[in-house]
Amino acid sequence: MSQLEYLHSCNKRRKRSSADQRVFRFKSFCEPGYPAQFDGPFWKNVRALLEFGHMESNLSNNGMVSWSFQLEVHRHKPHHRVFLFVIEEPIEGSIYRYCRHCRYIGWGQHMISNMKYHFVVPSKETAAMASTCLSCQGNNCCADGTILAASCGASKSSSLVELEGHTLHGVFHCNGFGHLLCVNGLEMGSDLNGHQIMDFWDRICTTLRARKVSVTDISQKKGMELRLLHGLAYGGPWFSRWDYKFGRGSFGVTESMYQKSIQALQNIPLCLLFHHLSPSDNYLPIIFSRYQALSEHSLITLSDLFHFMLELRSRLPKETVPSELFNPGILLETSCRWSPKRVEMATRVIVESLKRADPKWVSRQEVRDAARAYIGDTGLLDFVLKSLGNHVVGKYLVRRSLNPVTKVLEYCLEDISLSHDHGLMMSESKSNMIPVTRAQLAKDILYLYKSTLREKKPISGQGSTILIASRVILDTKHLTKDFNYHQNLPLGNKFSIGDELVDLFCTLQLKDKQIMEPYEHVKVKGNITIEELKREVEKWFKDMYWGLKGLVIQSIVNVNANETDFVCGVIEEAKDIILEAGFIGDGSRNENGNGSLMQGWNRYELKNYSHNQGYGCIDCACGTKEDDGERMVACDICEVWQHTRCVRIPNNEEVPRIFFCDRCEQDIILSPSLVM
Repeated sequence: MSQLEYLHSCNKRRKRSSADQRVFRFKSFCEPGYPAQFDGPFWKNVRALLEFGHMESNLSNNGMVSWSFQLEVHRHKPHHRVFLFVIEEPIEGSIYRYCRHCRYIGWGQHMISNMKYHFVVPSKETAAMASTCLSCQGNNCCADGTILAASCGASKSSSLVELEGHTLHGVFHCNGFGHLLCVNGLEMGSDLNGHQIMDFWDRICTTLRARKVSVTDISQKKGMELRLLHGLAYGGPWFSRWDYKFGRGSFGVTESMYQKSIQALQNIPLCLLFHHLSPSDNYLPIIFSRYQALSEHSLITLSDLFHFMLELRSRLPKETVPSELFNPGILLETSCRWSPKRVEMATRVIVESLKRADPKWVSRQEVRDAARAYIGDTGLLDFVLKSLGNHVVGKYLVRRSLNPVTKVLEYCLEDISLSHDHGLMMSESKSNMIPVTRAQLAKDILYLYKSTLREKKPISGQGSTILIASRVILDTKHLTKDFNYHQNLPLGNKFSIGDELVDLFCTLQLKDKQIMEPYEHVKVKGNITIEELKREVEKWFKDMYWGLKGLVIQSIVNVNANETDFVCGVIEEAKDIILEAGFIGDGSRNENGNGSLMQGWNRYELKNYSHNQGYGCIDCACGTKEDDGERMVACDICEVWQHTRCVRIPNNEEVPRIFFCDRCEQDIILSPSLVM
């Protein structure tokens, strides 16, 4: 059988098996008890979950095995489904043995796990890249609305793992520590919005008893960094809605610096800010007056204004664009001395004069003078100008605002047909509605963001505070969530003597007397002896971690007991246990299995980490001593790494082939013989 015939046969088998695959509800998947109740440590819970999945035999590659879960998003749209793939990556066959995400978040002291689990919801684009639709050969095989056409059977699990742009991609080490790698919602073409994806991810982490999960927050919307926008408006990043908090700052930023920067931005008074910026930007006060008119409360600080605008966006109803038929936008009273026809003609003249001035704001007097060339009745013009402000006329919104500098009424036009959804917010009276379109709101948020938070000009005072605080917040990308399931277990209970499994949290004290992180959740029977406990824990750690194949547990450091004592009499449930450990021959076999001893630092996620020497030669002027994921350069003399930003190498420039740090450069200047 040729390779092409084999792929065709795999594709047909996949079609038949997908019809029998169980369909789960997306919105309740991994809620307690659905599809099962998981009460073990993380890696056992994952294996229990995979029993409900469909094993993808044609997706195996490089030792990886995949399972799929078919998830129904809407009950009333039975064909609207997404696929969750769980891909098991054994570390022995992995190309990337050391985890850079652990290194960046500060978990480099963790030992390398034997297994990783990737949770992937492909987007339409990544599914297309990872699949070859052999059966359709160019036809639309994905017409049923699924994000991933399960019939496309030529995928490779490694492709799914390595591709970027998935709707969701998260990876866990089998010890329960994980990393959320990407979330792509509606703006990236997904059928799911960001909140739906994050709720789904959070349920998976909680139900499977993940321990800690990190995310590198580089999320943007329309060019705005959300960690800065939401930090100012809500006091934390967008991910804080799911309890992700400060994990680690780049460029030496500490949690205290981050919190003080958030508070500094939130407390900046609008009156002082606009006083500083108004001479060069008269549109900012107009934005302020527009949304202050809509707010029931005084907008005092920059945080108040951003918070109100973001909340307003979520309340705007979605409506169709108003009719193209001309509508004067003025409700005439029966006592009006002008006929509707004359009012409509005057309105047309005023709108046409504003269209010629678009997009500028023009004063009331300028509009009146331009209209007098066609309408001689100044009383009619005054009546229309007074009644027309903030009304929809045809496809235009006539805006009226008081210029805070000149104290003169100004008018401008906004074409609301450019937005497919708009809403009407709050009324001054029953006859005077103040329209706010979604397009205008988005435009104002972006303008306010760029003008106040991303101003490039050198400024002082409040402006300087904004720039410094904004830089600190933008340098805080690495967030973590601690699921704290350890704290929910009962403490202080004695072991039962029966066969019931009980919880312990164990770690190792290695030869250098340093205690290994993190503590591992171990479940053992209550009627075993201390010696049996040591062997159980030893096996548990060997199964969990790649560098512990030659592990030998020697004693329990913080428990005074004999080998034959039953643990039920000397150890309390959920107690933290420290076990002294060594290795056969004072080391373990290396990755090549050639009999040579493996150096201790090869067991850790950070390749050059050791308890005695720390993280290697990183010593930047900003205070950074560990790799934070930012671009660095090493001195060619002392080999110490520093941030390129801190040594004044712009991001748009390549790192020089030869680089000397300031200290070595100074030594060269003072010792000219070194140059000879």
